[in-house]
Amino acid sequence: MSGRVLRVDSWEEFKQLIKKHDAKELAYRIEMGVPARHLTSLRLILPITGTQYIFIDTASGDRLKKTGIRLRVDKLGNMYVSDEDVANFVKSELGRDIKLRSYFTI
Repeated sequence: MSGRVLRVDSWEEFKQLIKKHDAKELAYRIEMGVPARHLTSLRLILPITGTQYIFIDTASGDRLKKTGIRLRVDKLGNMYVSDEDVANFVKSELGRDIKLRSYFTI
């Protein structure tokens, strides 16, 4: 089975795809640079049969550029995105509950 991976540039377009496909769950990955204070990004993945839609948001200042999710700062001064903030943002934007599955690769 061969699938396509399509990048979606705007949060609004990605949100419309979630609604269009009546998605029940999303996968996400919070990507940290080394050191973390230099790069933080969020990758949201909408898996649909035969296609994966990918939305990527990167940090700018104290927020993610496209979604506006605020970055937190740990004891060492490293900025990061919390899982809870991602879940709260997605659920509030969609106006309904949706399962969010965190994943990472090594």
